[in-house]
Formats: sequence, C-alpha cells, structure tokens
Amino acid sequence: MKDQQNTDPPVGLFEPAVIGTGVSRTSQIIFVLLCSIAAITTVLFGGVDNGTWVLITTLAGSICMCWLADAWRGRAFLINRNTVLLPMIGLIAIGLVQLAPLFGADIQAGLTGSATSSPISLDPYSTRLFLVRLVVFTLFFAAALTFINSEKRLRTIAGFITLFGALMAFFGILQRLVNPDGIYGIRGTPQAIPFGSFVNQHHFAAFMVMCSGVTLGSLFGRDTTRERRLLLLVAAVLMGMATLMTSSRGGLIALVAVVGYVVVATMFVNDGDNSDDRQAAARRRGRLIAVCGAAFLLVVFGSVLFLGESNSLIRGIGLVDQADLSNGRSHFWSIAVRIFFDHPIAGAGLDAFGVAFTRYDTWPGVFRVEQAHNDYLQILADAGILGLGCVIVFIYQLFAKGWAIVKQSRSSYRRTLAIGAMAGCFGILVHSFFDFPLRTPSNAFIFLLLAALAIVDVKMRRTSEH
Repeated sequence: MKDQQNTDPPVGLFEPAVIGTGVSRTSQIIFVLLCSIAAITTVLFGGVDNGTWVLITTLAGSICMCWLADAWRGRAFLINRNTVLLPMIGLIAIGLVQLAPLFGADIQAGLTGSATSSPISLDPYSTRLFLVRLVVFTLFFAAALTFINSEKRLRTIAGFITLFGALMAFFGILQRLVNPDGIYGIRGTPQAIPFGSFVNQHHFAAFMVMCSGVTLGSLFGRDTTRERRLLLLVAAVLMGMATLMTSSRGGLIALVAVVGYVVVATMFVNDGDNSDDRQAAARRRGRLIAVCGAAFLLVVFGSVLFLGESNSLIRGIGLVDQADLSNGRSHFWSIAVRIFFDHPIAGAGLDAFGVAFTRYDTWPGVFRVEQAHNDYLQILADAGILGLGCVIVFIYQLFAKGWAIVKQSRSSYRRTLAIGAMAGCFGILVHSFFDFPLRTPSNAFIFLLLAALAIVDVKMRRTSEH
C-alpha cells in the first residue's frame, strides 16, 4: 500500500494485507469510547480532578483491549502511521530521560562527600503523573487517527463537537445568569472563577473557541443548506456569547483569530476551476464571507450586551483591571525564561514548573504558582529546546497535512471540515500565548479530535454525489 503525501492510511503491522473498512463491532466501540472520553471529561469539571483520571484511564484501557480484540479478529493490527504522532512520542521520551537517575548529578554534602545520581526533573512525582497523562493522550490520538476512517464517522465527530459545544455553551450562559454558589450548584471554587462545568473560566473560553471553529467552518461552507446554516448560526452565536461572558481576554483574542482564519481560508480555497467567471464569483463570495464574519462578531457582542453582561464584555476587552493572580504574567514569564536558561536542553522536568518557580520567585510566596500562563514558555522551562522542538514540529505537521487535505480533496464538505478543524486548533494555540488551556484534559482531548478531523484521509464522495 503506497503512502500518501498528506497522511498515511491505516495499515496492518502484522500482516500487509488490505484491511477492511473498519466497521467491525470492536471498532465501533472504540469510536464511541473516543466521543465518551471527550464528553465525560468536559462534564466532570474539565477532567482536572484525580478521581476523574481513574475513569479516563479505565476508558483508555478499554480502548486498548478493544483495539487488541479488533486486531485478533481481523488478523492484523490496524494503526495509522501518521508522522504527527512522533512529536508526542518524543515528549514521552524526554519525560523518561528526565526521570532516569543517570543524567543529573547531585553532590551530597555529608561526611562521605560521595556523588549520587538524581533525576533531571525537579519534581519527579509531577513528571511521572504528567507522563501517564501524555501516554493516554497519545493513545487517544492514535486511536482517533486510526478509527475515524469513514465519511460517516467523520461527519459524526463533527456533528458531535458542534452539538455538544452548543449545549455546553447554553448551559454555561444559563449558569452565569442564575449565578449559583458553585458548578452545578454543588461544587464551590474558592480559588478560581468557574464558568459552565469548568473550574477555570478562561479554559471554558478555550473550549468554546475550539468548538466554534468546526461550527463556523460549516456555517461558511459553500454547500451548506439554508436550514442547516440557520442551526449552525445559532450554535456559533451561543459559543461566541459564552466566550465573551467568561471575561477572558485570551478567549476573546482567540475567538477573533478563529473567525479570521475561517474567513481567510474559505476565501482562498480553490475548487480547481480557474476560469474567469469562476474567479470573479469566488471574489464576490470572498467579500460576502468577510462581511458575514464581521456581522457574526457584531451579533455576538450585541447579544452579550442585550443580556446585561456589559461588565463581562468590558473586562474581556481589558478596559478595566482584573484583580486575579494571572495578572502577574510578566513575572511568571520572566521566571520561566530564567528556568530555561538554567536548564536549556531538557528542561527542569515536565510539569515541574511549580517546584522550579519557588527557587526563582521574588514575591512573598503567599500563592503557589504551578503554571507559567504561557504554554510555549512553560514547555521551554519544563522540557527545554527539545520539548519546544517537538511542539513546533507537531504544529507544523498539523497545518501542513491539514492544508494538503484541503488542496487535494474533491469533496467540498471535506475541505470545509478541515478548515474548521484547523481554525479551532489555531484558536487555542493563539490562546496558549496568554494562558495554559491545553493543560485542562478536556481541552486536550477536543484539540486532538480536531487535529484528527483536519488530517485524517478518508474516502469521500464528491459533493455532486450527495
């Protein structure tokens, strides 16, 4: 079987025969588990509790068992050989090196004066837990790339993200207007400002931004029917309103970035017909899409003002000062840079920023700061140049392979879905410059689902065949 330029098809590792269409009972169970993990972690406070991870690892183990059962019944292990998995495997390798007591020397100050080996990580326990989560994320992504292998499943995942995102947006808006004492009225968050089911309002904004990418991509799609377009508009407006009501400045910037990405990408997509009439029509449609994008933002802003949430909008724009811990970002960022300079190659340890921070902090130390509020600076501090290199390679491959799908696919829907999925990924990557949204497990799972939607290569019918 020949490898394709944009992504590699699922193949059998143990038997080079052609694999079936992936509609076995076990593959269907795996597909349901993928959706379930993303939904359950979102509903259960974003998956930030350790107890939730017991359930997540159980579901991930179920995916492994079903995957092996599918291989046993099909007499071949089905896996997608996409190279976008390699950077994630590289991060796992970096974490293992950080835990190995072979690469860091610590001179004991004692009577013997003997030298003993110690791990690179300044917080081995946190690095170990982070590695477990990273393995689960890698398994989840590999399963998504392998078992989202048909047009029906592609459409199902896209519909799931749009519908689930709209429902969570509606719930978040209602909860904000009712203003209960805690999430679902039962869980208080004294050290954070919650929104919807999330403990951190900024991370809920990031979740909305990702879901709005697929929704807006379909909304501005060329072949979307009028009835479907109306439903998508309602869903997109709900997501936009929820994003603004979180008062997250990073979320607002990310939402604008998503709208801009969808508008620009949709304007420049070429269906292969370069005739003068087609090009003129494409230019007219491009101007219309730009107007629609601006109108969408105005509708979202107006809806938030109509509900009386002007204070949220003002805080989100940044016209007033928000008295929260995250306002010390410049301090956190400067310390992250100092940690990187002291540990430039392999970092101070994955998820060890909280411990490393205390060695450089010049504040009184009243608050424990566990994140740098910038995912890129934190990966530099945690994993050094090697870790940042893995992240850059992942991002590059994601968008390169996604645009290869857009350029090569003959299906208008497939192009639209790839643009929307990449827009959602682009939005949270922009948000990551100001916060740490991908450290919330549910956001990471949704991000990986969007990445799979952007780059999986499945057989699609032409638009004219629908």
